[in-house]
Amino acid sequence: MLEYIYRRRSIRKFHADRPVEPEKVTELLRAAMAAPSANNRQGWRFIVVDDRETLDKLAEHYPNADMLFTATLCIVPVADMETFYYQQDLAAATQNLLLAAPELGLGTCWCGMKPERQEWAHEFFEVPEGWWVFALIAVGYPAEEKPANTWYKEENVFRGRWGARREA
Repeated sequence: MLEYIYRRRSIRKFHADRPVEPEKVTELLRAAMAAPSANNRQGWRFIVVDDRETLDKLAEHYPNADMLFTATLCIVPVADMETFYYQQDLAAATQNLLLAAPELGLGTCWCGMKPERQEWAHEFFEVPEGWWVFALIAVGYPAEEKPANTWYKEENVFRGRWGARREA
């Protein structure tokens, strides 16, 4: 029943010759913006990058973002730091986007943005002060297949307090 959730996997190899259609980009963004946000402030913006030269520059500069060399799209969620719980809001929006992608035949990979990379990201994307560059999300048509998985482990679940075993 929850197969669409279990199908969400980090894809790192894409078909570089197959761009994501504009209507699918819109659907991904619609899914992201359907996420809950504190006080319904919706303090998010999304930078859509589909220019090959820019994607390559991101891949060259950002560690662990090699998948951007073959991805044909990068979505960059950006948060208004004046909104309550902006990090949680953007995490929910990002997860919605990631869950929607397989339904559209797309793969994604979430690359978090470390605080020490904010200055570079603000300059690169021309983001104004007061906004937090949350992540780089590589998007494209997958050139690899991964099985659905939950990674569920009963030993990670406690009942009422830390260390107390949960009854099945």
